[in-house]
Amino acid sequence: MRRQSPFAFHQPLLIAALLGWSALAWAGDSRIEYRVSLANPEQHLIRVQVKIPPGAAAHELQLPVWNALYQVRDFSQYMNWIRARSTGGKALPLRVLNKSAWQVGGTELGVEIEYEMFANQPGPFGAQLNEHHAFFNLAEILMYPADARGSAMAVDFSDLPRGWRVVTTLHGKGTEFTAESYDRMVDSPVEIGTFQESHYDQGGSHYRVVVDANPADFDMEKIVATVESITRASTEWMDDRPFDTYTFLYHFPRGPAGGGMEHAYSTAIDVNAQELRDRPQALADVTAHELFHLWNVKRIRPRSLEPIDYTKENYTRALWFSEGVTSTAADYIELRAGLITMQRFLDELADEIGELQRRPAHLTQSAEQSSLDAWLEKYAYYREPDRSISYYNKGLLLGVMLDLAVREGSHGSASLRELFQWMNQNYAKQGKYFDDSAGVRGAAESVCHCDLQPFFEEYVAGTEEIPWDDFLRAVGLHLVKENHTQADPGFTLTRNFDAPPSVLAVKANTDAARAGLAAGDEILEVNGQSGDPKQAIELLRPGDMLKLRIRRHGQERELQWRTGSQEEVEYELKNLEHVTPEQSARRAAWLKGEAEGEMRH
Repeated sequence: MRRQSPFAFHQPLLIAALLGWSALAWAGDSRIEYRVSLANPEQHLIRVQVKIPPGAAAHELQLPVWNALYQVRDFSQYMNWIRARSTGGKALPLRVLNKSAWQVGGTELGVEIEYEMFANQPGPFGAQLNEHHAFFNLAEILMYPADARGSAMAVDFSDLPRGWRVVTTLHGKGTEFTAESYDRMVDSPVEIGTFQESHYDQGGSHYRVVVDANPADFDMEKIVATVESITRASTEWMDDRPFDTYTFLYHFPRGPAGGGMEHAYSTAIDVNAQELRDRPQALADVTAHELFHLWNVKRIRPRSLEPIDYTKENYTRALWFSEGVTSTAADYIELRAGLITMQRFLDELADEIGELQRRPAHLTQSAEQSSLDAWLEKYAYYREPDRSISYYNKGLLLGVMLDLAVREGSHGSASLRELFQWMNQNYAKQGKYFDDSAGVRGAAESVCHCDLQPFFEEYVAGTEEIPWDDFLRAVGLHLVKENHTQADPGFTLTRNFDAPPSVLAVKANTDAARAGLAAGDEILEVNGQSGDPKQAIELLRPGDMLKLRIRRHGQERELQWRTGSQEEVEYELKNLEHVTPEQSARRAAWLKGEAEGEMRH
């Protein structure tokens, strides 16, 4: 499909936008109009008006059941009430069809729907209004008429507190914005508040960096420098820039936070303020990943995710590629940008191998099955090591191994970079979608001119053990396993995307159990630190004091005990005893994310 600049206007829509809400109503405009009132931030309540123009005698109204996450979250759970009236003010009956859909009749001359929603879900996957700011993934608060989802849309944000501004990639300015369809509208997150903003131009594009956080918690100049290096390295690696303007929306809360959500012309990212201070690399990691999604997912897109169905799960076998291999590409981009060293890349790759190998489920659940089962991730037991693997984790590893396989099959003349550029040229730019894993295999074989059927059958669709050394030998490396004594906290940790980290299980007869820790406890701090709890725990030694601040059933408490010890296998990538010049050359190209022919130039 044809892509359009986020700031390109259809002339009739621009003229209409300048007229204002009241002049637009029933002026012959066929678009759907929304007004979102922010009059009650202290109660986290938003009031939405939807105006549907004259036409059909009845409409079915749908509020999405999912958005941002591959999880059915039923946003109607936050709706307090809903009502409908005609253009003359006459109340119209609404018939409930199911938990997220309604039908209204008598709409020949137009209809206005009004409803109230509670919005206090923080993070890049949520919708939140409070006295500090508002952030909206619009699909979580805006219903749509099922027969007019492809119609032009307009939204006006009203009753903003004094001094608040709006930033979004929707067409428009001030508080009034338009989009060519519902899908385009809800793919444009909105930040409203007293945020700080910086701009830069690079390679013919304009970038906006918006930060909503305590000014004491970040250095805008350093953030922009990091972002600039990532945008430059990404567009150079893909040899493409499918936008004129791109916006980064950052939140740095002091409480539990983390993650990012990609959109066509923007991304929303949360990093805990303390983690940003202690580990600035966390910002680069998530930024590189989310930015690369503007190609892989938003444009290079599996057919199984199209068209989006907001009423039920959308299943795909390709998340190992769309999410996991995006992480592979992001790592290469960070290497090219000088944000991580080659040794750190290899250390983190070894850690990822260890993460997969330590999950027994890697022998029973394939990467494709993990992709299909993404909709189970909100359930704690599903995340048990015996039950599932992560398509992020195995997908990243498959991305590296596929890259090495393509290099081997093409004698160094092609790499993962050529694979993505081929898919960008033959799918994204042609307005086509790829056929899940088969589409990836076809693209990879097109650039390497080799047979990759065994790779995809055994490691993508199957659960065969990946012979790491068989792939790594070409770059002069092998995998080494060693037993190490580590601190045992007495419990296992888990985290759902939009929730604080929590306790998955507590080991019986441990100090953690005796201290009163229980499965389901939310972890707010580890030894006084509110950053990444997993990383904080990994730094502990046997016998160290572990202090947790937890939340259980809405009540906070502190627990402490000394860690025990446990034996665990650790993995490390080391040089082969004799590394040949050919292996060294391939490794140099691999760690540049380039084919060997490019290195010679």
